[in-house]
Amino acid sequence: MTGRQRILKIVYPLWIAFTRLLGKNTKILSNGKNTRPVQSIYDLSVPLNNGNALPLQAYKGKKVLLVNTASDCGYTNQYDDLQKLYQQFNNQLEIIAFPANDFKEQEKGNDNDIARFCKVNFGVTFPLAKKSVVVKSTDQNNVFNWLTHKAKNGWNEKAPSWNFSKYLIDEQGTLTHYFDPSISPLSDEVVKAVKK
Repeated sequence: MTGRQRILKIVYPLWIAFTRLLGKNTKILSNGKNTRPVQSIYDLSVPLNNGNALPLQAYKGKKVLLVNTASDCGYTNQYDDLQKLYQQFNNQLEIIAFPANDFKEQEKGNDNDIARFCKVNFGVTFPLAKKSVVVKSTDQNNVFNWLTHKAKNGWNEKAPSWNFSKYLIDEQGTLTHYFDPSISPLSDEVVKAVKK
């Protein structure tokens, strides 16, 4: 962990409180009409950072939280919160992190560096996708393309506003929620949505 990363880890609770106080990165969107997807997310697979592919149909019948991540961000300590959430709901919830360098170059490492960083510093045991682009563009990761286009997911157009934006899929493959980065994975809002 770099000196900057250590400082960010220490100030993380203050950073969350500060951003929530300012109302920055605090948006929550929900699929109130329970709109079903046009295209099934289970048709997609995730290229993992270890070279394997993870077909999302393997997670049918479980909730899935998809999160774009970065190792050098004010929200990076959410890796710890994500791991705790993953352990708390280990038979009901799957989590996949999507490392990306889309916001101010806060993920400069390669896939091996990222995996090592997550394991050593946060004990991450959930899958890490291959580093990719999560913002809307021609290079956008196929899963994030599905998450951010209502022609595919049925209702949501919201792309990640920053690192650690979160998308929750229910047991039937429906996108139910979007949570901005300042909404902690252990927040009442996320935990309630997972329990629903």
